[in-house]
Amino acid sequence: MSDAALWTALADPHRRAIVALLLERPRPVGEIVQACGLSQPGTSKHLKVLREAGLVRVRQDAQRRVYALDPAPIAALDAWLAPYRELWNESLDTLGRRLDGAPDTPEPPAPKD
Repeated sequence: MSDAALWTALADPHRRAIVALLLERPRPVGEIVQACGLSQPGTSKHLKVLREAGLVRVRQDAQRRVYALDPAPIAALDAWLAPYRELWNESLDTLGRRLDGAPDTPEPPAPKD
């Protein structure tokens, strides 16, 4: 799995919808088709991209293919995003202080007359 394949796979809103469905539980292709409102061939193409990116895995269950989310690439994304999340948290903390009326930085002492 390459980072580019992972980002490309998640760039499409239909594939993100499929990932969200699989977050709930593994599902057969037919359920994914129904839930996403796509054609079976279209859904299969999206599933192939997700599988090649390593985001989903498939198992055969009699005549059905059941897809499940693979958490490893999501964990890698989460680790990559961690420093950015920290940056946002700091920014949100600063915004919260401003909204509460607290200064961002301590004010210098007033000059004495």
